[in-house]
Amino acid sequence: MTWLPPLLSTAVLLWLSWKLWRFLKYPPPPSFRHRSVVILVLGDIGRSPRMMYHAESFARIPFETYLIGYGGSEPIPSLKRVPHVHFVYLSEPPSFLSKFPFVISAPFKIGLQIASMLYALLFQVINPPEFILVQNPPSIPTLGMVWLISRIRGSKVIIDWHNLGHTILALKLGDKHLFVRLAKKFEAVFGRVAYAHLFVTQAMHDFLVKEWDLVGIKAILHDRPPKHFRRMSAQSVHRLFRELAPHFTQAPLAGFVPPFSLPYSTPFTTTPSAPHPKPLTSSAQSDSSGTYDKVSPPELRSDRPALIVSSTSWTPDEDFSILLRALELFEKKARAANTPSKSGKKLPKLVVIITGKGPQKALFMGKLHKLQTGKGGEGWKWVRCVSMWLEAKDYPILLGSADLGVCLHSSSSALDLPMKVVDMFGCGLPVCALDFPCLHELVKEGINGVTFQTAEQLANRFEELLSSFPNAPALAALRSSLHESSHPPPGTPPPPRRRGKEDVHWEWGTWDDNWNKVVHPIILSDITKEDAWW
Repeated sequence: MTWLPPLLSTAVLLWLSWKLWRFLKYPPPPSFRHRSVVILVLGDIGRSPRMMYHAESFARIPFETYLIGYGGSEPIPSLKRVPHVHFVYLSEPPSFLSKFPFVISAPFKIGLQIASMLYALLFQVINPPEFILVQNPPSIPTLGMVWLISRIRGSKVIIDWHNLGHTILALKLGDKHLFVRLAKKFEAVFGRVAYAHLFVTQAMHDFLVKEWDLVGIKAILHDRPPKHFRRMSAQSVHRLFRELAPHFTQAPLAGFVPPFSLPYSTPFTTTPSAPHPKPLTSSAQSDSSGTYDKVSPPELRSDRPALIVSSTSWTPDEDFSILLRALELFEKKARAANTPSKSGKKLPKLVVIITGKGPQKALFMGKLHKLQTGKGGEGWKWVRCVSMWLEAKDYPILLGSADLGVCLHSSSSALDLPMKVVDMFGCGLPVCALDFPCLHELVKEGINGVTFQTAEQLANRFEELLSSFPNAPALAALRSSLHESSHPPPGTPPPPRRRGKEDVHWEWGTWDDNWNKVVHPIILSDITKEDAWW
């Protein structure tokens, strides 16, 4: 009978394994649960706008929505107000790992990520989710983990293809590096089969379907801004720059922008018939200062500088040396155009605000500081460029207040499109964008923006669009086209599609419109797992 104890132990172990598998995989009966989705972001949730928009769209249907990722930045306010959204935060890898070489730190970081994701997906999300929506990149270890969890818990996987992970790694290590080749193979194996594939561009769809023979539903979901992204009124602009006033009373902006007096005026707005206290140029003044006998609605100042905005994560796929050189060239153009003896169109002062955080920020701002202050030469008189970090609620207000946007995104794969341009268009902001192969899916030359390839071209674009500012006809034409395409009259049918520059209309709308048209039918067509409920 010596064989009996091992047999009983094996039987008990198999029974416990079966019970655990049943617990992890099978959901309770449908009458006791909402449909559910896990949205996995191996990054800062608050800096992943597309995934936050996905979460809000799912929660409104309504799905029980678990948004898993790292903390750090605040999520968008609208997402925090929606019922059925649950934030599940992953443990951050220790900061000391960044001090080691990549080949040493990467395996440890991946191991910690795997453990953190396993715990979140198996134990913090109690009921098995119907869908797991994962963004790619990053590919390692996310795609492999989602493949494993989907088989344990019986979930359907939706891969949202933002870019190709191995192409981003190649920017750091080179195309031929062993890690890059392994990453490409990993991405192709675990990304090939899914319930559904979403793509940010037609170009990415065509490439992946051809190269990797993807299996599953395939749909193109272009990025679109949420409905609260819009052109701002003068009152909203006034309110924003009252809050940002301390930035304009310190170097390098102090003394560069027109004098202003809070709360009646800012560098960009004024209340013309209101009594104005002493101009504020060096220190912020309280909103309660001055008198409030009669305050007119704010309006944009005629002597305001042109406001250019760019956002970045300060990564290698954005070459900000192009912007630096372009601003240097514009400084020379502005000096020449504004000499008293020269007639013709004048150029305005430029205030350039760059938002975002990232590894290359300090290097760029250091070079910029030398140019602006004149260390080693004469300082700039017509251009100022500063970096600001804005909360999610203020970012669309800044875009909707600006005159021109700049995008230096070059795409590691040449298959994705910059989300920042989508946000700018949503706020009625024309864009100067660095050209690359599939950019034409978003930026229509001379209609909603212009493109460039060199610093010289970008400086020329600034000159063309900002001549005679604030009454700049070329800039006004782009803004008018954006407004007409974003706000068609009610009941207007979509115009026939035409090729070439004559096609001044293009498919647009809000994120909600696009998501409901593309993703909602995919979810509705899903056959729920009734055979698994008994």
